[in-house]
Amino acid sequence: MRIAAVQHDIVWEDREATLRHLDDRVAGAVAGGARLVAFTEMFATGFSMNTHTTAEAPDGPTVTWMVDQAARHDVWVAGSLAMRLPERELPVNALCVVSPGGEVHRYDKIHPFSYAGEHERFGAGDRFVTVDVEGVRLTPFVCYDLRFADEFWACAATTDAYLVVANWPAPRRHHWRALLDARAIENQAYVVGVNRVGEGGGLSYTGDSRIVDPLGEVLVSGAGGETVLFADLDPHVVAKVRDQLPFLPDRRTG
Repeated sequence: MRIAAVQHDIVWEDREATLRHLDDRVAGAVAGGARLVAFTEMFATGFSMNTHTTAEAPDGPTVTWMVDQAARHDVWVAGSLAMRLPERELPVNALCVVSPGGEVHRYDKIHPFSYAGEHERFGAGDRFVTVDVEGVRLTPFVCYDLRFADEFWACAATTDAYLVVANWPAPRRHHWRALLDARAIENQAYVVGVNRVGEGGGLSYTGDSRIVDPLGEVLVSGAGGETVLFADLDPHVVAKVRDQLPFLPDRRTG
């Protein structure tokens, strides 16, 4: 299954302008053979704490755009947004994976980024989600989740590829790259890291998106500007690596 990681800029808190900017990115990714097109964390608004402005309903404009793009191009689409749920006091940072038929799979970020005050504006998720995307078992995570290896470990046995969408700022770019590589090596799975570029909320972002294979080799990477990264994710490669190097059964969780 070919994935396209879209490393893109975001018009700060301007959903309509950003989505217009991204329209052509989906078409370009599909032209490159992608079956899953992945955008960044809060890909339409930027990583904003102004949830009174940015948060929307599950059937709001961003998810509606994703469903429309998925149907129009017969492709899977993924990205996160600030989502307001009727049963929750605070919005969640929801990573949605949308099928070509319009089915929306949602993972709510388990670890709000307290250093930036995210925990004061967003509620925490409480469950993992794994989606079968054309034979690839895909487990999504969001940005700060990447620092918590135990969450990735918990899903390893049923995961071929992890998708990590982010707004990870430039000053800690080395952490981003090192942790993506580590999660791939530890879990013998593909890791797809999709990060934004540009300026937003007083922070600078350099992208550094990358796709890492189950042995920790970087298949493709990009930094500095807008780009689309492509890679083929093969569950048979994951199975072969785990069979030849059976490290996971030695893991102790107690």
